[in-house]
Amino acid sequence: MGPMENEKQKVEGRDQNKNSLRARLDAGEFIVGLTITSSNLEAAVLGAKLGFHFLWVEMEHSPVSLEALRGIVLATRGLPASVFARVPVAALWTAKRVLDQGVSGVIFPFVSDPELARTAALSCRYPPAGLRGSGAGLAASTWFEAGNYYDSADAHILTICVIEEERALANVDAIAATPGIDVIFIGTSDLSFSLGLRGRQNEPKLNQAIDAIVAAARRHHKFLGRPACSAEEVLRYREQGFQVFQSVTELGLIRLGAKELLQPLGIEPSSTGESMLY
Repeated sequence: MGPMENEKQKVEGRDQNKNSLRARLDAGEFIVGLTITSSNLEAAVLGAKLGFHFLWVEMEHSPVSLEALRGIVLATRGLPASVFARVPVAALWTAKRVLDQGVSGVIFPFVSDPELARTAALSCRYPPAGLRGSGAGLAASTWFEAGNYYDSADAHILTICVIEEERALANVDAIAATPGIDVIFIGTSDLSFSLGLRGRQNEPKLNQAIDAIVAAARRHHKFLGRPACSAEEVLRYREQGFQVFQSVTELGLIRLGAKELLQPLGIEPSSTGESMLY
């Protein structure tokens, strides 16, 4: 095998990893994503090489723009990690915008009723199964699979709905029953705030809400997701049936790396902060 053929095989092997996320979930395995909160392409490219299964590009809580998202998709093309985007609101137009940049998954926040769940599902599929528009020239040019982009996108894009509001609890069974929804993701921090717990975790009221969401997702055969900030948390939540994990941010990795390097030298950070992910 010549050098060109060998390099082509390596690239195809990396691209095949992008095609395997749904297969991993179907097989009962888990996927872990690095949260991207900045427009720095070096950070995104490095993150895509470190072993994370996907990049969770945060467009709800960070200043990452649509142009920056496209840059991340371009810069990480051929690397193992897929690119997902969390849009600011659950709407058809927000999904169209990120899908047409070439993402492999859309994360919809505050999906608290069946109509929003239906909007999320329809936004990520082409007609007749959905409402996505056909202007995908950019997405097709960077997609991991050759051939018909429309068919491949419908088969592989993951639709992720975040349950993070008290009012969603009364609707969670109908939300989970929505065709086209792949992942029910529990936004544990916002859910805690919505329940009056001010972000506190390990509270009986929050745990009861989580149990209700888990039960609904299982009844309707949806994958389960939640934040996990450490390997220990991933392993613990795996035992509860969770498979999709939002991990720390690129800034969080700097914090973790600095702690590992400096603490043995007796050097402490100037401030620790209280954010779980950041």
